[in-house]
Amino acid sequence: MKANLGYLYLLSPLHTGGTSQEGNIVGIAREVHTDLPYLPSSTIRGRLRAATSDNLRNNLWGNTLEDVTNGGDENLTQGKLWVGDAFILWFPVPSLSHGVVWITSPFLLRRWLRLVNPTWESDRQLTVPSVGSFSGGNKKNLYLKDAIFDKTNLQEWKKDNWQKYIPGGNEETKTISNVLIISDEDCQVLIQSSLWRQVKIKLDEKKSVDGGFRYEEAIPPETVMFFPWGKNTIVNGTSQQLIESFKNNVLKQENCWQFGGQESLGRGFVELWSN
Repeated sequence: MKANLGYLYLLSPLHTGGTSQEGNIVGIAREVHTDLPYLPSSTIRGRLRAATSDNLRNNLWGNTLEDVTNGGDENLTQGKLWVGDAFILWFPVPSLSHGVVWITSPFLLRRWLRLVNPTWESDRQLTVPSVGSFSGGNKKNLYLKDAIFDKTNLQEWKKDNWQKYIPGGNEETKTISNVLIISDEDCQVLIQSSLWRQVKIKLDEKKSVDGGFRYEEAIPPETVMFFPWGKNTIVNGTSQQLIESFKNNVLKQENCWQFGGQESLGRGFVELWSN
């Protein structure tokens, strides 16, 4: 599959509304097959569309029902660009022994590599590193959250190698220093246990606790996510001018973007860029 890649570096917790609420936990959007958090493509597309200038908006994203009902257009039209869901690539986990460690798994890396690897140049293809590859080496045990990784199960991952798996093009990713490849099962457990959770307490008219409370989940800051995007099949030819127009007139217009809910609480602020 050939597509352009967009990247998100979370500057604050990202809350994307989910359809589930178990007990007093307000959930976030999750993938059906993995139960991992993600950012729906509709959220990304809507925000990008809103940031597009009037003279380009309908051309890139298509018109709206309102355009038709107000008499501006006769029919709904399809935009020239498509946007996919954003998935987790690197997830930060606190460590008692190494500060903050960004983790990923073979599964998370593999679906990123589907879009990154240039199939026409096999010598440049990246492969999935073995489980236990750690930039901090294997001189001491690694403590992540409630998990302990024995140093005998770790192997040194040299800097000139692991940096190839960190998306470039943004200064924020240069803060990533400790990275670890763990199994898919361990990765899922650590991600679920390391989600940002904030307590919301219900108050009465006198601002006293009314007895109700809930936890709201969010993807933590410093997480790295990616999403594919490209031109629709209705666009003939390579349309490189269309791609460059989107990059220069939309993506580069803002340094800091906001996605999801709770903007007034500072949630959902990210760095967004495309390679």
